[in-house]
Amino acid sequence: MTTSEIVSKLWNLCNVLRDDGITYHQYVTELTYILFLKMAKETETESQIPEGYRWDALRAKSGIELKKFYKELLNGLGENCTGRVREIYQGAATNIDEPKNLEKIIVTIDGLDWFSAREEGLGNLYEGLLEKNASEKKSGAGQYFTPRVLIDVMTRLIKPQPGERCNDPACGTFGFMIAAHAYVSERTDEFFDLDTETAEFERGEAFTGVELVHDTHRLALMNAMLHDMEGKIILGDALSNLGKSLKGYDVVLTNPPFGTKKGGERATRDDFTFPTSNKQLNFLQHIYRSLNADGKVRAAVVLPDNVLFADGDGEKIRVDLMDKCNLHTVLRLPTGIFYAQGVKTNVLFFTRGKTDKGNTKEVWFYDLRTNMPSLGKTNPLKTEHFADFEKAYEAADRHAVQDERFQAFTREQIAKKGNSLDLGLIRDDSIVGYEDLPDPIESGEEAIAQLREAVELLSSVVEELKALEGPEA
Repeated sequence: MTTSEIVSKLWNLCNVLRDDGITYHQYVTELTYILFLKMAKETETESQIPEGYRWDALRAKSGIELKKFYKELLNGLGENCTGRVREIYQGAATNIDEPKNLEKIIVTIDGLDWFSAREEGLGNLYEGLLEKNASEKKSGAGQYFTPRVLIDVMTRLIKPQPGERCNDPACGTFGFMIAAHAYVSERTDEFFDLDTETAEFERGEAFTGVELVHDTHRLALMNAMLHDMEGKIILGDALSNLGKSLKGYDVVLTNPPFGTKKGGERATRDDFTFPTSNKQLNFLQHIYRSLNADGKVRAAVVLPDNVLFADGDGEKIRVDLMDKCNLHTVLRLPTGIFYAQGVKTNVLFFTRGKTDKGNTKEVWFYDLRTNMPSLGKTNPLKTEHFADFEKAYEAADRHAVQDERFQAFTREQIAKKGNSLDLGLIRDDSIVGYEDLPDPIESGEEAIAQLREAVELLSSVVEELKALEGPEA
């Protein structure tokens, strides 16, 4: 049985819980509680769990006795254990009301092909479950779940290295850090090519994150544990004063939440130069401030279009970013990546400079949005969609790249545009005569004048035709 088959079997169990009014997200959380115990048994790591609360003890119960024991088990693991076990079960409570449903889930999990699951990796199994949750529109998880393909592309281009401190300040289920960990592991023979101290650093300290939502934090902890990662995952808000201590990183990979703070409140951080109620603008400030100023450290961040053109504090933050960092690449992503079809997003790639001024000379834009096929559940994002972008990004001489989707704008050109970064979208072939229009960066007024002349000319032609056709036209 393959991992995908096991994931499908586990996911189908959610149908059992419909009568209990369990949501998809609650179901994944509930599965996490139960899977943890089974996986601990399968990986022979049950020593961290009190003997009376291990898998065999749970499996031996049934009916009302099982329901009572399960509640006792959740409470006991959350209060009486230490380390990851305590973190995962702290505040845990069950939403399953019917004992038969709970028993069916436990029996089904116990009967899965765990030999195959171990062979393919328990971490992969769990990530498959999280991805299944994200692809189910009714779960709501797709709003913030970053597709694995996009995570992997961003990680490959940022190239985390052994010994570097990597962070995701809005880590969700920890996908970016797991990809970064895998990238380093694959290139160091699972850290065996590293000296003992560096190998221990990679497992215990290199990959960290922050997550605000308690249930999602729980999923992140489980995901990290199954990938043999022990880095700190903080339950909290990076935009609160907690975030002031999150600094000194070499790599940041993240997809922060979109939107504004409730009631239009500004960030509670007192160290932001430009506090705003726009969460993604605040996350952008946090990220470039959290990087070491050594000219090497780097970040890749998924952000919505409004970050590129918001005025007021938005413009000030973009100018500050381009001063402190070399914002070398903006990838204009296609729509449909996240389940909310209208969401338009981008990836900003930047390197923190050694100084606080003049680090960005030019910004390269890659348009992966215009004239792209409609993406979604039936036509998902694939690695091959990024092939030309990766080639252009990695080019030794970007100016020699022959790709209409790839173009550069100097800092001076951007300044003339009011420091807007809403640039780089190629001309849509469906617009008649579009190719004859001048570049709006160079001559916006001239372009508008030409459009007006064209409209006036068209109007006069229409009037002449009406006159020729007579009064009934």
